Amino acid sequence: MSKGYTAKDIQVLEGLDAVVKRPGMYVGDTGVRGLHHIVFEAIDNAVDEFLAGYAKQLKVVIHKDGSVTVEDDGRGIPVDEHPVLKTSALQIVLTKLHAGGKFDKKTYQVSGGLHGVGISVTNALSEWLKVEVRRDGKSYYQEYRLGKPLADVKPNGPASSTGTKITFMPRSSTFEDTNFQYEILDNRLKELAYLNKGISIDFIDERDGREISYHFEGGIKSYVEDINKNKEPLHDVIYFEKKENSIVIEIAMQYNAGYNERVFSFVNSINTVEHGTHYSGFSTALTRSVNDYLKKNKMDKMKVAGDDAKEGLTAIISVKIPEPQFEGQTKTKLGNSDVKGIVDSIVYEKLIGFLEENPAISRIIMGKCLGAAQAREAARKARELTRRKSALESGSLPGKLADCQERDPSKCEIFLVEGDSAAGTAIGGRDRKTQAILPLWGKMLNVEKARIDKVFGNDKLQPIILALGCGIGEDFDVSRLRYGRVVIMSDADIDGHHIATLLLTFFYRYMRNLIENGHVYIAMPPLYKVVKNKKVYYVYDDNEYRKLLEEIGKDGTVVQRYKGLGEMNSEQLWETTLDHENRYMKKVTIEDATIADQMFSILMGEEVEPRREFIMRYAKEAELDI
Repeated sequence: MSKGYTAKDIQVLEGLDAVVKRPGMYVGDTGVRGLHHIVFEAIDNAVDEFLAGYAKQLKVVIHKDGSVTVEDDGRGIPVDEHPVLKTSALQIVLTKLHAGGKFDKKTYQVSGGLHGVGISVTNALSEWLKVEVRRDGKSYYQEYRLGKPLADVKPNGPASSTGTKITFMPRSSTFEDTNFQYEILDNRLKELAYLNKGISIDFIDERDGREISYHFEGGIKSYVEDINKNKEPLHDVIYFEKKENSIVIEIAMQYNAGYNERVFSFVNSINTVEHGTHYSGFSTALTRSVNDYLKKNKMDKMKVAGDDAKEGLTAIISVKIPEPQFEGQTKTKLGNSDVKGIVDSIVYEKLIGFLEENPAISRIIMGKCLGAAQAREAARKARELTRRKSALESGSLPGKLADCQERDPSKCEIFLVEGDSAAGTAIGGRDRKTQAILPLWGKMLNVEKARIDKVFGNDKLQPIILALGCGIGEDFDVSRLRYGRVVIMSDADIDGHHIATLLLTFFYRYMRNLIENGHVYIAMPPLYKVVKNKKVYYVYDDNEYRKLLEEIGKDGTVVQRYKGLGEMNSEQLWETTLDHENRYMKKVTIEDATIADQMFSILMGEEVEPRREFIMRYAKEAELDI
């Protein structure tokens, strides 16, 4: 027991001090995610006004100075005096953590911002915040510095409309970087427009003049069409909506010629990336509908499992619930037990009816599901063969693997190296204690265009599966991973990037948890070796190369451009790419699963034109981070 631990050691943080002291508790972190979270809090309020039936328009502006404005045409936050606290309601909302109109369900039947912190956290983590409210024919204004009001709420002239406008500058002392990323805000706003059909959203970035507007009368039906536009859809989107017990269920679904499941679930416009009871209800009903239809029409050659019924399926499950129960602070998994049964019965009723009324589409879907079931059985046999092989052979590691001596996975890393020549150089230059090298050779399988049975049987992927030791697909278990870091090391040219993308596609589709848990990295070997006055510089991109030649001058400079890893000797590869002290490496992350999924489909799918457009658009700003 700690000595001297008394009442005087207990801190009481008043008002918003707790948020400033521990921002991560309220916005997740102080990095990119937390920075954008403070904008989403303001956006969520505006969307809640739309869901309540009072707003139609949302406008978000990133200003040249880095501040952001969020404006809606809803009712406007109340400004009159609170009967108990004797302060303007507007000031209470902006300064009290658990204050708002979302607790008794009278003001808002459905809300995305359910932790009760909301806009007060945005205020707490801003250098300054300005708010204008239009209601009752008047405009009201208040300004804050570091979460504290500079003056009381005051009338600011007449107003012919209603709504709330909030402009704020994030605190540079709180966030690692206060530069808002256009793509993150744009993706969320577009998603909200899909999930709330009829809302109009304008997004303006004054820093570079970009402007875009979103309005989807088709709602999530349009969302599925957008996701599937590059994937050979097999039929028109199936859509249905029903309200039961104050819960609104919306489903849009469409099969495509691919093999990957893309089912995204939302609760009150929040992306539940870990799914939950609404997803379980959908999956159960889908599988039951397919098997019942097969049996009724004497097509049940084999039983279709849940994964079979979702092969090549793109679907959006959107539910609006008055009292959602989320598991965990991040709101990524729905826990309401009653929702599973409601979604199950609605989806079964609507889907079995659709299948019976549309025999042509039903035949396509049934053929797709039965084909998946047959492939699953082939994959099971291939999986069993792989297990037996591993058990019979001396050890289960691939012959070309140069393993490391350390057995603690957290201290180990494996480099997947393109080509035997480069792998030989890497083996000669590595730290044998902690670094393993696995050579890759030949053309890698594009798993975006292949079923899982083909993946198990592929001689290029088998060594990777065996070396990592954690299985793939439904057998995947990250606790069995033999290396804390899985590093893709390929040449810094087009072929090298292609191999890296093929490997990332494989990890994303069959070992996604590897990426989500931060185990996947991309090595960044240098492009140039520059020598001047016996001093050696390793340079990693063309911009850095040009900058170095202004700084040191071209006269007397010897430049070597590395076309591949094999051009470096073991010592050079160690000091530039393998040495913990000097190397440059990128960690692969997934900021948004929906966006990552669409990117892989564009880059690795069947359609050429979307890939060409993507490359032409982003070539100059390409990053390997996902």
